[in-house]
Amino acid sequence: MTYLSRIRLNPLRTKTQSFLRNRQALHAVILGGLSRQPVTERVLWRLDTTNRHRLSLLVLTETRPSWEHLVEQAGWPSSDDPQAVIKAYQPLLNQVARGRQFAFRLHANPVSTTKKPTRPSPEQRDRLTASLRPRGVRVPHRTAAHQLRWLRDRLERWGFQPLTGDHGPTAYLVAQERLSFDKRDGEKSRRVTLESATFEGLIEVTDRQTAQRSLLDGVGPGKAYGMGLITLAPPHPHPAGA
Repeated sequence: MTYLSRIRLNPLRTKTQSFLRNRQALHAVILGGLSRQPVTERVLWRLDTTNRHRLSLLVLTETRPSWEHLVEQAGWPSSDDPQAVIKAYQPLLNQVARGRQFAFRLHANPVSTTKKPTRPSPEQRDRLTASLRPRGVRVPHRTAAHQLRWLRDRLERWGFQPLTGDHGPTAYLVAQERLSFDKRDGEKSRRVTLESATFEGLIEVTDRQTAQRSLLDGVGPGKAYGMGLITLAPPHPHPAGA
């Protein structure tokens, strides 16, 4: 069984602000919502910040989670409104069929792999020279044009295609953000910087099994930091931010 959760976060809470500054810390508290520790299951999540008064955290898990600790730390624990809603994901998967159309939203880390980066970092340079046959390093796409091309080049391999409107494919870049935070690994710490892009639009399912797998496994890199979760909704004529 797979579950999709939506947790409301209060942006005025100190803990919420710390989560916004450090996605590794948010990832850790999300894993704390699962009873089987250490966590070995696949977990996808996304932080939606379009409403500055109330943030939404979406989490896809393979087992049923519990979010009391997160609501207590970063939500409205005494509110009458439900702060965490957990739903079975299978009913949505059952709707995914070839030819079905959906509105989608994706927060992603658009990158390409190359063996000849223009400006390699010291870490990339070490990786490329450590082997006679290097596998290449990831290079982020920073411009809107390159990020949109990255999305449209990959939709088919994810089991979808963008619908075509009067002005071309109906897949849009609605937000860009550079995420930078310290990641601790034992006693060591290093700076992580990610170029993120949020896409919305209208898509059609071209391959049922591939599309379902993309929904369950996520797409692209950066999944531990809130990237790669595709969410679907009934289609509407004007995607937000278009």
